[in-house]
Amino acid sequence: MVLATAFAALTVTATGPAQAAASLPAVSPRAETAALHDDEAGGDADADDPAIWRNRADPDRSLVVATAKQGGLRVYDLDAREVQSVPAPAGPGPEDAPGRFNNVDLVHSARLGDLAVTTDRGNDRLRIYRIDRDRAGGPLSDVTDRTVSPVFSSSQDEINEQRTAYGLATWTDPATGRSFALVSRRERTRLALLELTAGANGSVGYTKVRTLDLPAAFRLPNGASWSPCAEPGELPQVEGMVVDPANGTLYAGQEDVGIWRLKADLTGTPTLIDKVREYGVPGTYDEATEECVAGADPGFGGTKLTADVEGLTLVAEKDGDGLLLASSQGDNTFAAYDREISDANEYEGGFRVTSATATLDGSEECDGAAALDAPLGRRYPNGLLVVQDGDDTPGDGDRPSTNFKFVDLGEVTDAIDD
Repeated sequence: MVLATAFAALTVTATGPAQAAASLPAVSPRAETAALHDDEAGGDADADDPAIWRNRADPDRSLVVATAKQGGLRVYDLDAREVQSVPAPAGPGPEDAPGRFNNVDLVHSARLGDLAVTTDRGNDRLRIYRIDRDRAGGPLSDVTDRTVSPVFSSSQDEINEQRTAYGLATWTDPATGRSFALVSRRERTRLALLELTAGANGSVGYTKVRTLDLPAAFRLPNGASWSPCAEPGELPQVEGMVVDPANGTLYAGQEDVGIWRLKADLTGTPTLIDKVREYGVPGTYDEATEECVAGADPGFGGTKLTADVEGLTLVAEKDGDGLLLASSQGDNTFAAYDREISDANEYEGGFRVTSATATLDGSEECDGAAALDAPLGRRYPNGLLVVQDGDDTPGDGDRPSTNFKFVDLGEVTDAIDD
């Protein structure tokens, strides 16, 4: 998400990050979904995070499942046409926070079947949907075990404070066949590992295995201690996450810090593989403007990511090669890193998603992203990248407009290779 606490006074010069962003290769979308509007008339729908489900029997009939926050879930075909809208559940009482779907990921499990799992930030729970492309009424059906507990909160009052389930990545351990969800907590640094479990009558629930807290403060090379500036009481949260299924490695984007690499079972010591440019920059929160005013940059940040670091996704090639893609939300670019840990996840290049036509724009302020390196029929024989667009244009007057862009993945990898 775009935080209101972003550094308002941290300007970008023409010879700095903005110039670097402009020099990156550009790719254009082939299709886009209809705009969503985060207002009462639009059902408080706000595009956020996509996932790509491949129909193994008929790849042309594959689907994109995406979150619309308070608007629930949307399901699209490969022409970016909506085929199903799933509402978020209400809160338990009229004064309680309503359901709000933040992130989504998929599970392909011999035990549980094909599932779409989403974080219900409003109710602090996971919601789980079985995928059946030919089901009457739409491909998603809710199979969430009704007895599931909140992920982080101990009471409804705590849920209503909305420090709840936020970012999400799923993972199936090939050695055991057990499936898991990694969940981050809004405005906190905590990650939780949940095991997905089969319940009665085909339902699916979850049990908590363990938690891990990433750092909230950092020791800089000059000996100073630094924490990202935020509203009082907020800690630097994680949203974008992805697990490499080949080795059980979790990559987690701490929005104002950088990208962490750690074991998906949340054991061991995390490694920060890249930092945002703003890393180490002191800031003072201004309550009047609800923004952070930046101090002098000590030069300890990275050079490829401009806060927030957001959607993370993996291009997993069969030979072990591949890429970790990250949304650099602050400068509307994407960074690509080597998938292989033996190569220290070194930076491989970047790209922008820019307009294809006057009516098919690119991606700005991107939250979520999903890539699938597998043929998807005649439309995307080289695979697909779906990215959220936080400012869809041309819009509808002053209404907030967001949607999802569909990009040929082969064009993306060619751009990075060049």
